[in-house]
Amino acid sequence: MENIEQIRSRIGDHFPKPIDNKGSYSVLIPLIEVDGELHIIYERRAKTLKRQPYEVSFPGGAIELGETPEEAAVRETSEELLIDESKIEVIGRSDYIVKPEALIIYTYVGIIKEDIKKIIPNRDEVEYIFTVPLKYLMENEPKSFPIELKITRTSGFPYDLIPDGKKYEKRMEIETVEAYQYEDDLIWGFTAKTTRAFVEILKNKNSSLA
Repeated sequence: MENIEQIRSRIGDHFPKPIDNKGSYSVLIPLIEVDGELHIIYERRAKTLKRQPYEVSFPGGAIELGETPEEAAVRETSEELLIDESKIEVIGRSDYIVKPEALIIYTYVGIIKEDIKKIIPNRDEVEYIFTVPLKYLMENEPKSFPIELKITRTSGFPYDLIPDGKKYEKRMEIETVEAYQYEDDLIWGFTAKTTRAFVEILKNKNSSLA
């Protein structure tokens, strides 16, 4: 393809994504009213799941072919909480995550129009659900825990062809893991980061969601 007009058309219609993206996922931050107060629903993943069993998460999963990230978030929430999609009202988007292994996690915010006592989740995917008052999350910052990630020099790479390649040594990076403790449940990792990002939007006076 050497015709500039063909290139202009192809690049003009292209929607940018991370290079080497290995998968796209979508989650919903589900807001629900409990005794007149707004809460966020969290899931404890089923123990039988192969990936991240018994961890705390938001409803969500992989985006299927032909659906938008928003559609995926609603579908997954419906499947996991066993509620009709008509009871899920998406009110906006929150900040999303790009994981180191080239995975994207889109985040939406929605209102669950159902009595919390009537929600019996899909036991194949969810061990149980619990809620946290939004007020609690607004008033309590997550705790942060630095974790060391070591990157080591490997054999086979042509270090001699890059500037000072022979001096290239292993290095260490720091990743921060965040966590909220609420009663007997620990909300941590990407779910905690997503929660914190959402709360920051609410606190930001310049945000359209404030």
